[in-house]
Amino acid sequence: MNANPFTLEMLDVWKRPEPPKQQVETGFFTDTTLCIGCKACEVACKQWNQLPGDGFHWTGNSYDNTSALSATTWRHVAFVEQMDGTGGHVPRWLMMSDVCKHCVQAPCQEACPTGSLIYNEFGNVYVQQDICNGCAYCVVACPFGVLDRNHQDGKAHKCTLCYDRQKDGMTPACAKSCPTASIQFGPVEELRERARKRVEELQARGETDAYLYGAEATEEYSALNSFFLLKDKPTVYNLPEAPKRPVDNLKTNYLVSFATAVGLTVLSALCFSRGKK
Repeated sequence: MNANPFTLEMLDVWKRPEPPKQQVETGFFTDTTLCIGCKACEVACKQWNQLPGDGFHWTGNSYDNTSALSATTWRHVAFVEQMDGTGGHVPRWLMMSDVCKHCVQAPCQEACPTGSLIYNEFGNVYVQQDICNGCAYCVVACPFGVLDRNHQDGKAHKCTLCYDRQKDGMTPACAKSCPTASIQFGPVEELRERARKRVEELQARGETDAYLYGAEATEEYSALNSFFLLKDKPTVYNLPEAPKRPVDNLKTNYLVSFATAVGLTVLSALCFSRGKK
């Protein structure tokens, strides 16, 4: 019986499953220029999803008391005070409501060994709590620091994009509660077109630093179904400038390991043959 030859295609097994075709992919467009830092989205998210209260301690980081996304904070409003460098007034505030990016090719879904992380019929990345075993592979795989393991049940948790509300034709709680339309929900393609027009509008008004983050795929990372309009570098908003998919390094790592094993085998054979002589 002939063995199948070793090929690179054998390693390329982390494929994004196609979402069911009966629904349109949905997501978020977050326009940070409209965010007023009211935290209505944080409160609405916690209330609807019955998440426990947290963030009651003083962080010393402006008005940001939750600090980051976590297993119990699925929406996080960041406050960035940009000083003038002289210790005087604050020339501008940058605010952003952060959330799971629902990546088109999500590293968390690729890393999950149990099949807990899936794409639901709306194309959203969803954690099936009854299947999650708490291994936390998804936590370390996410380049955005979105997923977190709950200390009480030991399982991974994150934004569900209000899957239960979507199934009933309702808008997610955070977008529904946003008083300025900073958080916009809908079909992803419609949101991307709306976002491009918004950037053109801002740049026409002289705000040339406005741009979209994650709306389109790059050479290194897929598009995000929850993307943002920013006015400064991504790192200012605690976002990676060039997110990476861990699986992209696997082919190289496997080839290096294979070459090392072959080299050690040859070296051992040479040493053994010389020893016999």
